[in-house]
Amino acid sequence: MNIFDIYLEKIIKIISLEGKKSSLKMPDNLNSINVGVPPQKFDCDMSTNVAMVLSKINQKNPMELAQFLSVLIKSKEKSIDKISVEKPGFINISFKKDFWNEFLKELVSKEHKYGSNSKLKKQKYLIEFVSANPTGPLHVGHSRGAILGDVISNILKFNNQDVVKEYYVNDYGGQIISFTKSVYLRIKEILFNEKFPIDNSDLYPGNYIIDIAKNIIKENKSLDFSNFENISEKLANLSIEQSLKMVKLNLKNLGITHDNFVKETDIVQKKEVDAAIDHLKKKNFIYEGEIDAPKSEKGSDWVKRKQLLFKSTNFGDDKDRALQKTDKSWTYFANDIAYHKNKLDRKFNILINILGADHAGYINRINGVVEALSGKKNLLQCKVSRLVKLIKDGKPFKMSKRKGDYITVEDLIEEVGKDATRFIMLNRSNDAELDFDFTKVKEKSKDNPLYYVQYCYARICSVFRHVNQDINKSIEFKIENFNFSPQEIKIIRKISEWPKCVEISFKKLEPHRIPVYLYELASEFHSFWNMGKDNEKFRFINKDKKLSNDKLLMLKSISIVIKSGMKILDVETPNKM
Repeated sequence: MNIFDIYLEKIIKIISLEGKKSSLKMPDNLNSINVGVPPQKFDCDMSTNVAMVLSKINQKNPMELAQFLSVLIKSKEKSIDKISVEKPGFINISFKKDFWNEFLKELVSKEHKYGSNSKLKKQKYLIEFVSANPTGPLHVGHSRGAILGDVISNILKFNNQDVVKEYYVNDYGGQIISFTKSVYLRIKEILFNEKFPIDNSDLYPGNYIIDIAKNIIKENKSLDFSNFENISEKLANLSIEQSLKMVKLNLKNLGITHDNFVKETDIVQKKEVDAAIDHLKKKNFIYEGEIDAPKSEKGSDWVKRKQLLFKSTNFGDDKDRALQKTDKSWTYFANDIAYHKNKLDRKFNILINILGADHAGYINRINGVVEALSGKKNLLQCKVSRLVKLIKDGKPFKMSKRKGDYITVEDLIEEVGKDATRFIMLNRSNDAELDFDFTKVKEKSKDNPLYYVQYCYARICSVFRHVNQDINKSIEFKIENFNFSPQEIKIIRKISEWPKCVEISFKKLEPHRIPVYLYELASEFHSFWNMGKDNEKFRFINKDKKLSNDKLLMLKSISIVIKSGMKILDVETPNKM
């Protein structure tokens, strides 16, 4: 029940009929016509750009055409109270109070399905997120991408899509060798009292390595740890297994569970890399050639050489990408090509990758790979999770994974809780860096958006308790033609924006819009509540200690939206605070 979509359809129907009468010229495509939430400076319920879209083809001034269309639209729609025109040609619509009565009546009948788009075609999505190297517990930077991926999944599910959540385990390559050696040297330290070389920058010195070493010793009493070469492969598997246990526990405590864990070693060992490269060779996307030295290698002894290259520049990348190292082993990028072919072979309609800030430059080449493999554009959508800046005691708090003194996900949850972590990590667009201030997150004020939204729901619950009503039960009274005040209409108008918020969040994969909207709705509610302190007519409980049906209906509608939004975020809505 998206009133903006409903009125978009109505307006298009009205102008199409005029087009058939030849009183209005119509463009071939009407996709640029929009009915949306008006700017705050306009006191109306919705706004449309239809006059501006049609002005060019009709060779009319947008304001002049808007005047004509506004009269036409109002004559066809009896629910419209007034309609006005604003520069440069917007048509602003305000509804009669009867419209809002019917709107709330339908909303409470839908309950928590309100906001979901049942008309969408059901598709299969594979969303890959986190995919951190299995070399230790997750840090705060990982948590932002993890929550981003999880809530995008929830938005897709809310709109009745099929979603598989996947973690790609990078258990192949140099970092695994360093990690395994680190674990081995901690085992030697524990068993043979051999001092760990703490100054070796190639090793992982964090204390969690000691925990991994102890667990491996405890669970593998028959294993001979005297010689690294003899047990390196076995120890690598054991170390990764222990690390993944940490990661899965971190994710569980964040409220996140993946459906699949796909290992890079399995992709390599099953010769899927060879098969993927052969596939691209046949499609003429791979050739043998030379490329310039990477920026990181400039000024070194790097020598140009003939090597296998993927035609990444065909897809907007700045250069073609190498697929083999000097020893002829496959590059990480080649392995990633095979992994994405593996995804495509599983017949998903849409692939989504959540990437860390350090992988932003990777987007063109991996999009190119998916297009080359599938022959389809825009099958893969990549979202980048930007950096998180931790603020503690008014100062930035630095993270460094190698040194082992970084803030882990567990540290963060222990400090502020799962709900605050999830809500605040989503409170800003993933495209922008986020300041996570420990002090503000704990405040019980308007400056803490989570508290403000939860307090809104708790206040509504308190009103329901006061009149012995169960907030979780359906409305049982007859919905009459309530005479809502302008201040109440303002809240109802914000409630009506919820499906539009969900729609944009879904289309653009931008879950930050959900907490921002919930905060705005909560703000409208709290403002109304505070007006009741000075004016009795704004109070929910009247002087007879009763709650009128119109206010009960409005509160129930707010609670439905808050509950739905917080469920998408996987954040609690406490009944008392």
